[in-house]
Amino acid sequence: MISTMTPLLEFFFHWDHYLREIIVTHQDWIYLLLFALVFCETGLIVTPFLPGDSLLFTLGILAAEGWLNIYYLFFFLTLAAIGGDNLNYFVGHRFGKWICSSEKSYLIKKEYIFKAEQFFARFGAKAVFLSRFIPVIRTFTPFIAGIGSMNYGRFAFFNVSGGLSWIGLFLGLGFFLGNQPIVKNNIQICIYGIILVSVLPLTLEWIKSRLSLKTKRSPPLK
Repeated sequence: MISTMTPLLEFFFHWDHYLREIIVTHQDWIYLLLFALVFCETGLIVTPFLPGDSLLFTLGILAAEGWLNIYYLFFFLTLAAIGGDNLNYFVGHRFGKWICSSEKSYLIKKEYIFKAEQFFARFGAKAVFLSRFIPVIRTFTPFIAGIGSMNYGRFAFFNVSGGLSWIGLFLGLGFFLGNQPIVKNNIQICIYGIILVSVLPLTLEWIKSRLSLKTKRSPPLK
């Protein structure tokens, strides 16, 4: 198991090195491949584990170095993010209740659906925008919006604005900071930092839920 995870972790934490190789090997298809990756991360509830923030940041850095065209990246990845959420919304609207009630949904963690429901209940329609910046939650929020039959016009507004903001922020950070010596010489640390900040909300929520569960299990003082 460890031997299997090691190359996966190596790939996950060293985006810049492997992406350069992929760009050279598949330069004619690179934008389509990146489109598919972002589309699946946002549009398929069975692939919430795919990278998002760290990938966008790294792509911005590579664009600053001249490996990729920043305008093509922004166009195709924004289109993928918006299109992915749209697909997710309609899947939720059409099949969501069946998927959630089915005992055969082995590939979908009900825990993630529950967390997305809580997030949506807390922020309402704005959750579609805000969830863009939270891994896993961003994959399930449009699905929950579809189940709840959220007005499509409102969904589309927050979907488009969220997609533009998410892609623009992380791609822009990588692009404008990519040639700064402190970033260029410490790309791995920057990627680790992006990953850490990205998972921090989920980590804090997990700690909070564990503490809450522990409190409920504790016997009352006499």
